[in-house]
Amino acid sequence: MPKEGKNRLLLSLSILLVLSAGLFTAVPAWTETNLCAECHEEVSAAFTKTVHGRVGISHDFDCQSCHGSAATHLNEPSRKNIVSFAKEAGPSVIEQNRRCLECHDNTPQVALWEMGSHSRNDVACVSCHSIHNQRSQVDQPAVCYTCHRSLRLTANKISHHPITEGKIKCSDCHNSHGTLLPKMLVEDNINQLCYRCHAEKRGPFVWEHPPVAENCATCHEPHGSRHENLLKEKVANLCQDCHNADLHSSRAYDAKAGFSSAGRARSIGFAGRSCLNCHGNIHGSTQFDQRSFTR
Repeated sequence: MPKEGKNRLLLSLSILLVLSAGLFTAVPAWTETNLCAECHEEVSAAFTKTVHGRVGISHDFDCQSCHGSAATHLNEPSRKNIVSFAKEAGPSVIEQNRRCLECHDNTPQVALWEMGSHSRNDVACVSCHSIHNQRSQVDQPAVCYTCHRSLRLTANKISHHPITEGKIKCSDCHNSHGTLLPKMLVEDNINQLCYRCHAEKRGPFVWEHPPVAENCATCHEPHGSRHENLLKEKVANLCQDCHNADLHSSRAYDAKAGFSSAGRARSIGFAGRSCLNCHGNIHGSTQFDQRSFTR
């Protein structure tokens, strides 16, 4: 073979070797994943169908990206020589979460993780998220109720937001990954959050009801109440927390009124909608001559 032909052949072989090397160096992660599957067959099979598994195929992401090097673990299978996310595992919650934040710390939803109460109370990411599960969404509110048990009871009271019915989720109001606000609210304050759905209460009004403009939670329990419209107390008790009944011309509710011998309430505060029979626009009035919110 002529010298020129030999050089071309050597060049072609060199290019082929370089390309082959590139191909083989692109898949060691999934080779290691296959090694993991020899013992963890069901987990590995499920993982390939998850979001993380699909991303791993194109981004060289595998079991070791989260669980650390498996070199020692392959020779001596034990949770002590691998990063395990089980409850009884050795790594601390901070170490477990650090593994997740290596990829997710730039996600806008997770950017304020350190500011949230979940982080301060050492809640692990895997307490809510199942990485090997095909479902990428957290089952709200069932997962939230595992810790916030009192809210399960509250959300099932006779007057409640449609959380149980599935019309709204916990994350519609709270960012579980952290915010700069109390209760990890997703808006600047409670009123702005309520206005997302109750825009008609935003106003502007000619006559504003001060506690309404300040904080909706002054009168309402957001998760649920045994009183209508999520009120903290029945009307007129709620109104008279601020308004003295002594000067009311039509005998508003007072403890001395009691009941008649026939069992009927003597005070109009017990009748029907009580104060709301007359003062219907308690969130604010648009009438220039109606400071009493009667219309």
